[in-house]
Amino acid sequence: MRLPYELVLGWRYTRAGRATRRNGFISFISGVSMLGISLGVAALIIVLSVMNGFQKEVRDRMLGVVSHIEIYGPGGGILTDVNRTMTEARRNPQVIGVAPFVAAQALLARGEDMRGAIVRGIDPAREGEVTDLAASMQPVLARLVPGQFGVVLGAELARQLGVREGDPLTLIAPSGQVTPAGVVPRLKQMTVVGTFDSGHFEYDSGLVLLHQDDAARIFRLEGPTGIRLKLKDLHQAREVASELATSISEPVLIRDWTRQNRTWFAAVQLEKRMMFIILTLIVAVAAFNLVSTLVMTVTDKRADIAILRTLGASPGSIMGIFVVQGAAVGVIGTLAGLLLGLGIALNIDVIVPAMEQALNASFLPKDIYLISKMPSDPQREDIMPIALISLALSFVATIYPSWRASRVNPAEALRYE
Repeated sequence: MRLPYELVLGWRYTRAGRATRRNGFISFISGVSMLGISLGVAALIIVLSVMNGFQKEVRDRMLGVVSHIEIYGPGGGILTDVNRTMTEARRNPQVIGVAPFVAAQALLARGEDMRGAIVRGIDPAREGEVTDLAASMQPVLARLVPGQFGVVLGAELARQLGVREGDPLTLIAPSGQVTPAGVVPRLKQMTVVGTFDSGHFEYDSGLVLLHQDDAARIFRLEGPTGIRLKLKDLHQAREVASELATSISEPVLIRDWTRQNRTWFAAVQLEKRMMFIILTLIVAVAAFNLVSTLVMTVTDKRADIAILRTLGASPGSIMGIFVVQGAAVGVIGTLAGLLLGLGIALNIDVIVPAMEQALNASFLPKDIYLISKMPSDPQREDIMPIALISLALSFVATIYPSWRASRVNPAEALRYE
């Protein structure tokens, strides 16, 4: 089957800058346009994949420590009947784990070193139901025996305080005792019975686990301050929270993981949108380089256009030739960019460590970025719009030069030939 001559000539002009260079593969200026589109598309895919990976990695590590939903009493106070609330929460088909907890803040002191920390009193037997971290360290949590006042610290917090397993430290509760001299903070000697490493710097440097009975005694509470839930599908947290708000009999305050870290996730989404817009401009600049490419080609091929017109080619056919040329550059550049971008995004866990080793540098200090390894998560929802936008810009860039080619006057073009 013979191809339309518009396709044949358009592809021939893409492969060679001049008719006399029929054996050339890609003309220099077409190659530059393709390279620009390829690099722009690849940059978009890589950056968005890294941002997706960063968000997913931090979210997964965060949810390894925090629960999907937390339920408190009215105004964030103590629940009236913890056991009844736990039973009512379990009736929801999405809930697969329930555990009580005590939440408070305190200071930890070791000699002259002092650090603020989030104190979480837990039930070691049930905590594994609601967090992956607790499920993976049950032997360590089993050392939290009520009345012995043992604590499990984040690895970074233990390093900052200079303590190891078996070392004593002092916990200072903010609500102190009233004495004739004023309010004196309550001090309690604790023993380090273990450490944990969640991979999330915020929790590794500021979270303390102890038995809920010990926490209730230290902070003078009558019982757990709330319960924590784990769901089958973490993405259903908001819907389940709304259902629980109506199914639980007593007034409660319910917070799901998306609201607990709403500011952080909103900031990441905003950054992702802005990076998409900024990097799309790179693709736009590269695509509109096609305008100069095609204008130069039209000028160079004026005699060819005039001959085609005298042989009966319509202005629409002439326009189609140069649309094909520009579209070919856009399609090849986009496909090359997709392959390059996906190739780097899918192997970034190998590429970045090699670059760090070669440059003797760390691109992601985990005390700043929460994680220390460059993650990547290419998603179809990002890649498809990138490809479509690149192709659309390439087609738009061909309109003016192609229209200009269709307006060439054969008599004028052949006058000096």
